[in-house]
Amino acid sequence: MSAQAAVIIGASGGIGRALVDAVQDGCVHAVSRSAAPDALASHVQWHVCADDAVQRAETVSRIGRMLKESDAELRRVIVCSGTLHGEHYRPERALRELDAGTMQTVFHVNAMVPMLWLAALEPLMRRSPGCVAAFLSARVGSIADNRLGGWYSYRGSKSALNMMLKSAAIELARRAPAIKLVAFHPGTTDTPLSEPFQARVPEEKLFTPAYVADRLLTIMESVNADGTLSYLDWAGERIDW
Repeated sequence: MSAQAAVIIGASGGIGRALVDAVQDGCVHAVSRSAAPDALASHVQWHVCADDAVQRAETVSRIGRMLKESDAELRRVIVCSGTLHGEHYRPERALRELDAGTMQTVFHVNAMVPMLWLAALEPLMRRSPGCVAAFLSARVGSIADNRLGGWYSYRGSKSALNMMLKSAAIELARRAPAIKLVAFHPGTTDTPLSEPFQARVPEEKLFTPAYVADRLLTIMESVNADGTLSYLDWAGERIDW
């Protein structure tokens, strides 16, 4: 029987790092723009990938060769990359705060990069019936659930990601029906991404990265390839589009 393998994109972030630690079966290919941490389990291989198309293609090719040489099946793909705020930008609260450069950055990281990874890894995924690919989305990307407004770039980028993933699920239902896609809302997780916005979050609603990683892996084990995109929260509940 072939060994199982997982690819985790954005492995140095809070949730990504927790997922690297949580996946114990098979080999784990952890992809990050940061150097590998000092202590890694023997089944984890760390790949440094710069944020440009050439480096990304080289990293995917390297992972593909390793999977082929090891005869491993790619069972899980998890894309954890994302941004909400940076040194020079924060979520917009009003139209007057919109900035083209900020919008391009947020849409690039939150929507474009995950889809480019899906496109690059799809040939490897097709070789492994039962592969599940999960992408960190957000409840604020739901158009139906938007009752407060604001956060234009973040909301819009997550909605764009959801729409593109839905299109991908429709395509894969025809070309690779054994692949399942999941858009996952982790809830408010105690990471640097959410740190400036945690003050009003009840203690019981502020999740640890380890908890979120466990919930996501549990959900990935429970879903079936049905030709659709599942938009789920940490409890496994469906989110309205």
